[in-house]
Amino acid sequence: MEVPKKLVTTVSGCADDALAGLVACNSGLRLLQGHRVVLRHDLQAIRGRVALLSGGGSGHEPAHAGYVGKGMLTGVVAGAMFASPSVGSILAAIRAVAQAGAAGILLIVMNYTGDRLNFGMALERAQAEGADVRMVVVGDDCAFATPGKAGRRGICGTILLHKVLLGPFMGIWGIPGGSKLSFQLAEDEMELGLGIHGEAGVRRMKMLPADKAVETMLKHMTDPSNASHLSLTPGSSVLLVVNNLGGLSCLELGIVAGAAVRCLENRGIRITRAMVGTFMTSMEMAGVSLTIMLVDEELVKLIDAKTMAVAWPNILAGPATTRREEVPAPIEAPRKPQDDTGIGPSTARVERVLQRVCSTLLGMRDKLNELDRGAGDGDCGHTHAQAAQAIQEWMRSRPPPAAPAQLLSALADVVLEQMGGSSGVLYGLFLTAAARSLRGNNGSPAWADAMDAGIEAMQRYGGAAPGDRTMLDSLFAAAQALRSLRNPGADPLQVLAAAVQSAEAAAEATRHMEAGAGRASYVHSSRLEQPDPGAVAVAAVLGAVLQGLREPLGTRQ
Repeated sequence: MEVPKKLVTTVSGCADDALAGLVACNSGLRLLQGHRVVLRHDLQAIRGRVALLSGGGSGHEPAHAGYVGKGMLTGVVAGAMFASPSVGSILAAIRAVAQAGAAGILLIVMNYTGDRLNFGMALERAQAEGADVRMVVVGDDCAFATPGKAGRRGICGTILLHKVLLGPFMGIWGIPGGSKLSFQLAEDEMELGLGIHGEAGVRRMKMLPADKAVETMLKHMTDPSNASHLSLTPGSSVLLVVNNLGGLSCLELGIVAGAAVRCLENRGIRITRAMVGTFMTSMEMAGVSLTIMLVDEELVKLIDAKTMAVAWPNILAGPATTRREEVPAPIEAPRKPQDDTGIGPSTARVERVLQRVCSTLLGMRDKLNELDRGAGDGDCGHTHAQAAQAIQEWMRSRPPPAAPAQLLSALADVVLEQMGGSSGVLYGLFLTAAARSLRGNNGSPAWADAMDAGIEAMQRYGGAAPGDRTMLDSLFAAAQALRSLRNPGADPLQVLAAAVQSAEAAAEATRHMEAGAGRASYVHSSRLEQPDPGAVAVAAVLGAVLQGLREPLGTRQ
């Protein structure tokens, strides 16, 4: 199996490098010389007070060094990747805070054998030296219904003790430099109750959507038959932590958070505070953990208390709920009556032209998608077909206005709402500006002015220019031909035919252009072997308009 790629210099030194980077970027932190220990820079501030020290294996960042700072930990001792820190480094951290004048030292240790042994040994030696040191072992895991002799593991709930579970795993992870995984899941499987060091969980199942996965997790966490369960009754107040185990996207994390809030709300639970983010990871594990802590007013005050620890989130006071009152949508002001005396084709002719445009775009869907795959995401045909279907639906609901300015303005609304992508906005800009230009203007020359106005708006906001291998190339070529409409006695259909030919030639010419704007600009010209799909689509639209104007109204398409 391919080993996951890592941005590390050496496997043995990656933990040291990570801590050095954290300290370099945070003026409130310091490294303890000769040890993998991070301390507050203002150790003198703990004189006469109790110091809090924690730590464990690396690979769980931002835990635990991210929680060092005023209002949280005094210091952290880090081990190598997924390995407990050494007794010598733990003892050095204890001595450092003791010599700074701490009235006492509390070690916060996660319930893993190596951590208990090493922190415990350091505690014994420190006490023998006269230091007042005590240790609390955190076991917040509720994955195992009947915990074994080792007891419940310490996981994300540990950070709540720094300040005052059950998780599904869905992917593959690995230690830097390692070539073997402790186990592997099929593409359609998930593991429930996985440990943060990759230990197998309590149950393997088929992948579930977020709502079902969260429901399964919470049911297990609160099941009275589970010796490690949390008793929740309607009316209980809790703190909810939705923790990214390393490889989950922020989008997925938000989905899980919403599902967790809904599930708890449906049980009548009050979520007094919620934390959503990356707090304790297992390298890039694609999974999430949920932590629930029953809280009272005093605990909430401690959670809300300010801290300088860089990894603690900025939690706004107030409960989490999916039932927040939404901001009312603004009422759209009625449009002013348009002084539109422009002469345009009849409604029947407008419908014929638009139907011809729509059928043309629908017929080109696959072609445009194929052209777009070379430089984009292959959806140009889809977005144009979407616009065509929206226009057809719009025409079925009401007859299109025959007045040119009103027609283009209405079409702008349709494409802006339904087309999507940058193409939808660009067409919307063009049609809106062209409609404004046509208001109160009569005759064929007004269409040349409208074309220029539309192009100017696209350039102002889109940033492209002729020659940049975009839809603007076809539009600009057509606009130059349409300027003949300003000549006395010009035949509008002949001018439009010339404009269509110019647009088609310009679209074909984009085949040999270097892309200067749009997504294609990120692709080397040697890989651009086809004409620009946007330019091809524009030429096809203009050709369809010409066909629609030429066809007798009595004929079928």
